[in-house]
Amino acid sequence: MTLLTLALAPVVIILIYIYFRDKYGKEPIGLLLKGLLAGVFITLPIIITEKILSIPAEGFSGLSYTAWQSFIVAALTEESFKFLAVFLLFWKSSEFDERFDGIVYAVFVSLGFAAVENIMYVFNHGMGTGIMRALTAVPAHALFGITMGYYIGLAKFIPNLRQKLLTKAILYPLILHGLYNFLILSGHLILLLLFIPYLIYLWRSGSKKMNELSKRSQNNFDL
Repeated sequence: MTLLTLALAPVVIILIYIYFRDKYGKEPIGLLLKGLLAGVFITLPIIITEKILSIPAEGFSGLSYTAWQSFIVAALTEESFKFLAVFLLFWKSSEFDERFDGIVYAVFVSLGFAAVENIMYVFNHGMGTGIMRALTAVPAHALFGITMGYYIGLAKFIPNLRQKLLTKAILYPLILHGLYNFLILSGHLILLLLFIPYLIYLWRSGSKKMNELSKRSQNNFDL
């Protein structure tokens, strides 16, 4: 029970935070639970796809192997399935009526997946891993979700830039996610030293995106 609590606590805390950051026209709890469960259910196809994509990596070594595993196996697979879940579940929903909603939906889907992933890591590797991931991997998934949701939220309400923004909604989280993994898995001291500044950048970037869309939602609400 202790390990399960450790695995799920950071997910719950971030979800509550994101829910209350949506100050104007909160999303129905039932709809958000669907997003969370969608994130849980995409775990299986993600695992299968990652195993298939790992096969070509057997011919790589060194940083090329790390790059393939980081950007293609993990980032491309996970962010693609998250994007697909968000788009299919929420894009045409009547509740998607303000830009900030994109962030809420994407984070709930992202953390549904992160919850399952975190449970597997914590139960396999113990409390130390759980504490470390609570401070790094789980928030990172949320921050990738914020980036995805930011561009989805803009795309929903800027029709003339929709295709470009939807491309960014999947491409930018993929790059951020891949780089996150690459820095950790590289085994190179210089790259590892860059990890903390990179994590700080992710937090600042995510906070800026939330503040921007929150202000836009407030302006729409005032009108």
